Amino acid sequence: MTDLAIGGFGLVALIGMIGLRIPIAIALITVSFGGLWLMMGWGVAWGTLGIVPYQFAAKWELSSVPMFLLLGFICYHSELTKGLFQTARILLGRLPGGLGLAAIVGSAGFAAVSGSSIACSATMGRIAVPEMIKTRYDAGFATGIVSVAGTIGALIPPSIIMILFGIIAQESVEKLFLGGITAGLLTTLSYMLLVVIRVKLNPELAPPAEVRATREETWAAIQDTGPLVIVIIGIFTGLFSGVFTPTEAGAVGAALATVVAAAKGTLTWERVKMAAYETLMATSMLMIIAIGASLLTRFLALSGVSDVISDVLIGSELPALVLLLGLILLYLVLGMFLDPIGAMLLTLPIILPVVDAYGVSMILFGVVLTKLLEIGMITPPVGMNVFVIKSVVGDLVTVQRIFASVVWFIVVDLIVLAILIAFPDLVLFLPNLKN
Repeated sequence: MTDLAIGGFGLVALIGMIGLRIPIAIALITVSFGGLWLMMGWGVAWGTLGIVPYQFAAKWELSSVPMFLLLGFICYHSELTKGLFQTARILLGRLPGGLGLAAIVGSAGFAAVSGSSIACSATMGRIAVPEMIKTRYDAGFATGIVSVAGTIGALIPPSIIMILFGIIAQESVEKLFLGGITAGLLTTLSYMLLVVIRVKLNPELAPPAEVRATREETWAAIQDTGPLVIVIIGIFTGLFSGVFTPTEAGAVGAALATVVAAAKGTLTWERVKMAAYETLMATSMLMIIAIGASLLTRFLALSGVSDVISDVLIGSELPALVLLLGLILLYLVLGMFLDPIGAMLLTLPIILPVVDAYGVSMILFGVVLTKLLEIGMITPPVGMNVFVIKSVVGDLVTVQRIFASVVWFIVVDLIVLAILIAFPDLVLFLPNLKN
């Protein structure tokens, strides 16, 4: 059996293992190790298994991943994010669907210190959904809003997906962050517009809520939000002014959040331990998937499969728009079955050379890819954000009802995606200022 045939068989085996619901990290490592063993022998396979994980994990840029995760968990457990929803509620509560709008804005605020859509959904789900249900919001509508609002977490910096993409594609993480700001804000505004339109057309979805905050209550909400705003301003100012790099920003942000939370008096030793534990768990999960993807990259390169696929796609001379539409369809389908990190790391070894050959901006592609992967977080049957909200609300609403509610938002997401592709300067304007 030729190396090329072994590589092709390995890809088929990988797809089969994923279809059998074997964890993607295990599938990646097993297929890569087995393929290298068949091609080059037992010694080379074990040697690669010993070298590649270290080479990947030793990258300095990766240290930002656990630091940004720690930043988000400290902010959450020390209740720095607690005032986000209440402040947004006071400001937006009188508008149609005001509590839903507050949940979206609150999620966008939390995104600025988290980088995880699941964390955004879980946090805002615990805070916003009970308030919406209390004011007689339709349960499906309320849970759908919070499910999709969480996807903003991967677009507005810091973004774990963008960090990993930047490392693999060897692109500036800072420029990806800048490109993500526009995409995140456009997504936030589009979700808010959809909520207002739907409530205007069907007021039963969200009865008007009485929001009569006194001056004291308004001031208290602002004070609750103030510490988080200090953290966000500190991170963004230092990052985009060049005081520290994206790699250092995570550590600076985590340290700043710790100091602010301690000064506020909401940081206890138990909360520190909980934040550290959750950071370790999340980092370990991401790293083992990324290591598996690195092994797969080595296996496909040595077998020649990645070169063959890239040559076929490039040689086909498809128009760039057709290629981009094909990639969009690919990632929308993958998003139905795989988690975002797994889908990205599984495909980038093959996709990146093709995108580069077509001359597509890697910054634009990274932002569009992040948006596509986040749409996968709300598409059935494995929309992780939907299941996170379901676990938060319990028997209040069925999974099917939440999925039915997010369909409207998926349509809006596709419109936003089309706008980003049709007007790439929306994404590239801020990154180009750094040139």
